[in-house]
Amino acid sequence: MKQIKVLVVDDEVTICQTMKLYIERATKFAVITATSGKEALRLARSQKPDIILLDIMMPGMSGSEVAEELRENPLTSNIPIIFITAAISKDEEVRKGGYIQEVPIIAKPVKAEEVVRRIEEILRQRGLMV
Repeated sequence: MKQIKVLVVDDEVTICQTMKLYIERATKFAVITATSGKEALRLARSQKPDIILLDIMMPGMSGSEVAEELRENPLTSNIPIIFITAAISKDEEVRKGGYIQEVPIIAKPVKAEEVVRRIEEILRQRGLMV
């Protein structure tokens, strides 16, 4: 069975490192990180992750712009994305049912257990996990 690969994208290095550490400890997933939109696009094409955790508010290229480019590229268009953002509150996340424009969303500050639960839920829906 192939190892699940998660790409974590956030302009804050400490968030990337913390998420990587927690996800790798809580699961058998391999985690790669990117701190910019351009780096995220490059890694998505070269590493072909199974899922991407993507911060929305980043300098240079926003997470929304990254998601749009990923969807337009046949090599990356099928990779599921979970937006991570401080742009909405936990209450708004709940009111929106955990989705914005059909993309799962988690409001910051994130709880690592919640992130792992959402990753596993999406991978199960896609038949990538049992």
